[in-house]
Amino acid sequence: MLVMEVSMSHSVAGEPPSAGRRAAPLTTAVYSAAEWDLLTGLPGRVLVAAVAPGPGRTERGVMAGLAGLDAVAAGRASDSDLVRAVVAAIYARHDGAPQPVERLTDLVDMLAACRAASRVLGRRADPADSAAYRQWVQSVAARVCRAVPGPGERRADHPISPADRRFLDRLGAALGLG
Repeated sequence: MLVMEVSMSHSVAGEPPSAGRRAAPLTTAVYSAAEWDLLTGLPGRVLVAAVAPGPGRTERGVMAGLAGLDAVAAGRASDSDLVRAVVAAIYARHDGAPQPVERLTDLVDMLAACRAASRVLGRRADPADSAAYRQWVQSVAARVCRAVPGPGERRADHPISPADRRFLDRLGAALGLG
């Protein structure tokens, strides 16, 4: 089995870690290449699914996508070594290989990927890292759902619609958060 070792000595921006917070250990965890791809790809898949319109959900504007990207980037400040390592890997990707949009936006596939990631984390991750990762992924979708929908782009943090609440509930269940 191919394993991926995650090491970081500096933050994504290249500066030393914040005072009081240690850099990620040389090996955060050992994951197969497929498992690591799942963990590093899931936040983007969740963001795309949250931005996509669905039954009872409105089409999102640019601000919603930016809110999701900001939520992904917020993982850089996480107390979790795993979350910081995943964010670093996301920002370090240079392959430029696009995934098919149909695959990214299919809700059923995305929820199945969430369940698979939860199983991987249950087997391989520290329980605190597992919980932090799953909560962080859910927060990406929540930030998108709270952002202003549509072309008007008025203000952020509007109330979550019943359809968005159902989406977040299904996501939370798939991530094992509820």
